[in-house]
Amino acid sequence: MAQSGKGKLNYRCPSCFLRDLDIDMFYDKDKDEFYCMRCQFTGSEADVLSMNETVRTRYKAMMQRFEKFDFD
Repeated sequence: MAQSGKGKLNYRCPSCFLRDLDIDMFYDKDKDEFYCMRCQFTGSEADVLSMNETVRTRYKAMMQRFEKFDFD
C-alpha cells in the first residue's frame, strides 16, 4: 500500500492484521501516537512495532518450501 503524507510512517494496524486485514494506521502529531480508523486501536510507535512482530510469527515459514513430512 502506498504511503500517505500524514505523518512519519504508516504502519500496519496490529489489531486488524491479526484478522488478516491490511489497514494502515495514521499518526497524530498532537498526541504523538498512531491510530487506526477501522478498529480504534491507538498506541505509540514502540507498541505498534512490538505487536506487529508478534503477529509476524504467523508468517515465519511463508517463503520456505516443505517437501518432506515425517508424520509416520
